[in-house]
Amino acid sequence: MAEELTVFDPAEYLDSDEAKTYFLDDAFETGDPRYIAHAIGIVARAAGMSRLASETGLAREALYRSFSEEGNPSLKSLLAVLAALGYRLTVAAAEQKTAPDLTGSEAAE
Repeated sequence: MAEELTVFDPAEYLDSDEAKTYFLDDAFETGDPRYIAHAIGIVARAAGMSRLASETGLAREALYRSFSEEGNPSLKSLLAVLAALGYRLTVAAAEQKTAPDLTGSEAAE
């Protein structure tokens, strides 16, 4: 007897703001633009793509396409969708390795 397989949809399990935030944090940590766009698309589906289309003024089909595995959303679309989801994009300094002291203070000691 053949096994019946079902398609796994992570959007079905993103049922809290905490789960959505954790999912997006993980995606952004990869640094992979395609994966990040796809993860935003998954969160968007969990939140309701029709609602997001209405709030952002973007066509639902365009949202599905832009935030798919093959998508490449514009910065404008990315910011609009994140805002509609209750997020904002911020910039933080990357962790840096300890830089050598270039002031010469070590030589003076």
